Amino acid sequence: MPWDMLWAGWRSEYIVTAGEPDADGCLFCQLPAGDDEETLILERGAFGFAVLNRYPYTTGHVMVAPYRHIEGPAELNADEQADLWRLLGNAMDAIDTAMHPDGYNLGANLGRVAGAGVPGHFHLHLVPRWSGDANFMTTVGDTRVLPEDLTVTWARLRAASSRARDASPE
Repeated sequence: MPWDMLWAGWRSEYIVTAGEPDADGCLFCQLPAGDDEETLILERGAFGFAVLNRYPYTTGHVMVAPYRHIEGPAELNADEQADLWRLLGNAMDAIDTAMHPDGYNLGANLGRVAGAGVPGHFHLHLVPRWSGDANFMTTVGDTRVLPEDLTVTWARLRAASSRARDASPE
């Protein structure tokens, strides 16, 4: 029956490469060298950056990572801690402005057995949530449905992030 299938071909790249070491090295070490729009970087700080997740749990899923390649939060120095929390707050402000979620999940997956897609480089996940967004597609169908293209989400959040930074009293 046609309703038994949902095409999510964009996920095939992730499925094929999940669990394989990246031949080019660490993703979070590589991203800052690229163009912000191409890499989906929303904001760069002095010690880290915020980036839209290319394989999101839901629309607006952002990750915040230090530039320095470290395995866990205990290795962050005070400047890195402050910058990552500032970037996280700015990402939340941008998501609030552009998407109006009802809440958030915030966390870190430390190690492959804990679900880390990029083990070895500490990063935080910020996942916006809406009332009723846990439906049968996610819970039973093991499929995520994203209502807009990643490049559209990036542009919306980047614009909202710029407005939030411009309004900041710093």
